Amino acid sequence: MDDGSSKPAAQSPAEPGSVDQPRGGIRSQAEALASGPTNGLRSQLLSLLLWLMVALLLRWLVVEPRWIPSGSMLPTLQLQDRILVEKVRPHLGRNFKPGTVVVFHPPAQLVDAGYNPSSALIKRVVAGPGDRVEILGGRLLRNGARVEPDWSAEAMDYEFGPLVVPPGHLLVLGDNRNASLDSHVWGTLPRQEVIGTAFWRYWPLQRFGPIRSPSSEPPGAV
Repeated sequence: MDDGSSKPAAQSPAEPGSVDQPRGGIRSQAEALASGPTNGLRSQLLSLLLWLMVALLLRWLVVEPRWIPSGSMLPTLQLQDRILVEKVRPHLGRNFKPGTVVVFHPPAQLVDAGYNPSSALIKRVVAGPGDRVEILGGRLLRNGARVEPDWSAEAMDYEFGPLVVPPGHLLVLGDNRNASLDSHVWGTLPRQEVIGTAFWRYWPLQRFGPIRSPSSEPPGAV
């Protein structure tokens, strides 16, 4: 039994020139030092590769940035605006309501006229399958009724129709109606050519925000 008077046992001094070694010896310590930074770098590269794959998958299937190269969608979209395009709806087979701004590949009529089939155009859906469309007296009519709002800054200086949009097609017009190469020139747009819907403008910052759709337009707005 310890009576409190015992002294701790003295430790034998290390031999001259000796160095305390961790368990496992010098060889295992060297292997750990050699493999540590390599494993860390490999882990970082794998994480970077994973994030890159996720980003590419999102861009391919979900959302991608686009920029506006022309004035066909004025005043809604300005030259050089940067927008985001949602690409899920076309894959789900959902309908595109009138007023939706869509990005699409050029239809066959434009490809035959020299357009690059991999390029992209942007217009607004004004009618869907089965709708009867007519432009008369500078106004857009759908199924015999004037479209309000029609998202145009001025009266159209041309006439069109009447035309019934065939199944699987959309009728699209630029908001800058009198300076837009759209369905009134080349006909209806096959739905399978739609890449996605434009839903957000992220540049310039002073116009940062959602791109207006019928649900966000006040009644009678232009």
